[in-house]
Amino acid sequence: MRHVRSIWNGAISFGLVSIPIKLVNATESHAISFRQIHTEDNGRIRYRKVCEVEDREVSQSEIGKGYEDADGTIIPITDEDLSHLPIPTARTIEIVAFVPADRIDPIQMGAPYYLAVGGAAAAKPYTLLREALKRGGKVAVAKFALRGRERLGMLRVADDALVLHALLWPDEVRAPEGVAPDANVTIRDKELDLADALMDTLGEVDLDDLHDEYREALEEVIAAKAAGEALPEAPAPAAGGKVLDLMAALENSVRAARASRAPGSGGDAEVRSLRRGGGTPKEAGAKKSTAAAKKTAAKKTTTARKSAAQPARASKKSTAKSATGKKTQAKKTTSRKRPA
Repeated sequence: MRHVRSIWNGAISFGLVSIPIKLVNATESHAISFRQIHTEDNGRIRYRKVCEVEDREVSQSEIGKGYEDADGTIIPITDEDLSHLPIPTARTIEIVAFVPADRIDPIQMGAPYYLAVGGAAAAKPYTLLREALKRGGKVAVAKFALRGRERLGMLRVADDALVLHALLWPDEVRAPEGVAPDANVTIRDKELDLADALMDTLGEVDLDDLHDEYREALEEVIAAKAAGEALPEAPAPAAGGKVLDLMAALENSVRAARASRAPGSGGDAEVRSLRRGGGTPKEAGAKKSTAAAKKTAAKKTTTARKSAAQPARASKKSTAKSATGKKTQAKKTTSRKRPA
């Protein structure tokens, strides 16, 4: 991994074992960001930090932290004050338990960080913890302090590295009350069988093949706008409407998915979205075959035209050369006839 600046230095507390580590961001954002501008002249809109006591703009070096008490009193808090926090997790990732990975609800999982060794001496205990987690098939639940508060975390193994996922505290996760439909809905076995068939037909996908199409489209719009070109046409929205017959929709979806995964269709190399209200798989296949036939015929016609054009071009070149030769000979004869 290329060198990335660490955002936190500390140690993993593993019983009586201490492993010096560095915390490194495991993700990076590729999102396109916009600036706020004045629409009349494109001037940048900027936010200024102003002290409300002195009524003047202040620099970053003049800004610190403060806690506002109930009566409005501000209590200044410095980094030195925070270093005296009476908890062991101020500079330590303290492992408190080892549990099976499925015990962690994915809804609790937050930002991931790579844990890099903090020196040569940390290599062996780091490797020991990693291999113990691998062999036991477990993850470690830990506490640590970052950015002004204590957090819950989960350590797991990714390839040969340890990854720390920030976790929400259990009381930060809301219960899904009122989210699921409260109507009395009956699902028939045939409907479940078709849903299973659709899932099996769609199969799996290599997540490395997925990419941010929205960002690519946005880049295309920005490039066209910068070059003064016409903006790309947006695709027509998919036909809406309610699904009146669930069984028919499932059956059509299974047929369309099987057609897209058929040998030679190229369905294994891409993820397709099934369109509502479209033609049947047979119609789609017929359209594809017709388009391919037209493309092949056009290619053959172009090749034939090129082949026919080559002798004609050769003949023209030969005629041109002959004319040039005659012209040169005529000039020489004329120059001989002129009197000295």
